[in-house]
Amino acid sequence: MSITVALLFWGKVGGPQPVKALTRIVMIMFCQVTAVLMVFVMVNNANLIYGSWDDLLGTGNHVRAVPPVPPADAAGGSGDAAKEPPKVKQSFGGVNDPAVPNDVQKTSLKGQVSGVDGEVLVWLPPQYNDPAFKDKKFPVVELIPGFPGSSSTWYGTLKVSEQLKPLMQQGKVAPFILVSPRTLLLGSNQDAGCTDIPGKINADAWITRDVPQMVLDNFRADPSADRWAIAGYSAGAHCAAKLSLAHPNRYRAAIAMSGYNDPATEKDSLVGKDPKLREANNPVTILKAAQQPPKVAMLISGAKGDGYEDGEAIRAAAKAPTTVQVEEGTGPHTTEMWKKMVPGAFQWLTSIIPAQ
Repeated sequence: MSITVALLFWGKVGGPQPVKALTRIVMIMFCQVTAVLMVFVMVNNANLIYGSWDDLLGTGNHVRAVPPVPPADAAGGSGDAAKEPPKVKQSFGGVNDPAVPNDVQKTSLKGQVSGVDGEVLVWLPPQYNDPAFKDKKFPVVELIPGFPGSSSTWYGTLKVSEQLKPLMQQGKVAPFILVSPRTLLLGSNQDAGCTDIPGKINADAWITRDVPQMVLDNFRADPSADRWAIAGYSAGAHCAAKLSLAHPNRYRAAIAMSGYNDPATEKDSLVGKDPKLREANNPVTILKAAQQPPKVAMLISGAKGDGYEDGEAIRAAAKAPTTVQVEEGTGPHTTEMWKKMVPGAFQWLTSIIPAQ
C-alpha cells in the first residue's frame, strides 16, 4: 500500500528541487519502514512473540503491588486457613485472536497473593463437558512461554490444544486442563524469571499461587499436587524446571524443552543480574539445597548446547524420589521444533499423571 501511494504521488511533488528531493527521500524511507513493520507483524503473528504493542515497546507493567508472600502449607495454600483469600469467581471470554482456537477462554486476573494483574488463558479437555464426567475433577498443566512470549503462544503457535484433543479422545493422553498465564509482567523488556524479587515483583507467587487458586475456584480441577504439572520451552523451560523443584507441594511433574539452569543465560533476566537470586534459582542448587528430594518427575529435552547439558546436570544432582528423563534433540531453538515435541511430551506426562 505504501509503495502504491509513493508511486501515485511521486510525480506530483511540487516546490523547489531540494524540497522535491527531500520529500521523495521521506517517501522512500516511509516505504522501507512500513515494509519492515509488515514483516515484523507477520513474524509476530506466526509465532505470537508479543501479545500487544505495550509488550513490544516495553511500556506494559502488570505489577499492582509487591506484598509479602505468606508461606505455603503442604496443600499449596497459605499457612493460616483464617487468612486464605476469598474465592474469586472469574468471568471468561474469547481470546479474539485468529491464531488461537475458539475453545480457548481468557480471563483477567488480579492476583491476591502476588499483587500481579494479567490475563490467563484456559482450555478444557473434551471430557470436561461430557455428562459422563460431570462429577470428575481434572488434572491441570500450567503452560509457560519463553521470553519474550505471549500467553497465546502455546495455543496459537505450538497448537497444544489442537494436537492433544484427538489424543485425549483416543485415551492416549489424560484429559488435562491447560492453563497459560501471562509471564511478561514488567516494562522495559525486563524478564522476571518466574521469581519473587523483593520490592520488584512476585512472579513466582503469581504462577504458583494465584493462577492455580483461580483454576481451583472456577473449574473442576483436582487440588492434589499429584495431579498438577508445569511445562515450558526456552525461558519457560527454566521456569518449569525450577518451579516444580521449588514447589513439590504444587507440582508432580515438569516438562522442560530447550531450557537452561543459569538464569543469566537470558540477558534480560533480573534474576541473572543478582548473584544471590541467580544461584538460588538454579534448579541444580534447588535440588542440592532441598532438605528432602522433591517428589517430582521431569522430562527435559534439548539439543547439545541448547538445554541437553543442563538436563544432564539436573539428572546428576537428582536423588529419589526425584526422577529426570533427558532426551537429546536435534532441531533448532524454534517454536516449530517444540510444537513437534508436544504429543510425545504429553504422552510421557500421562504415564506420570494418568487419567482417573
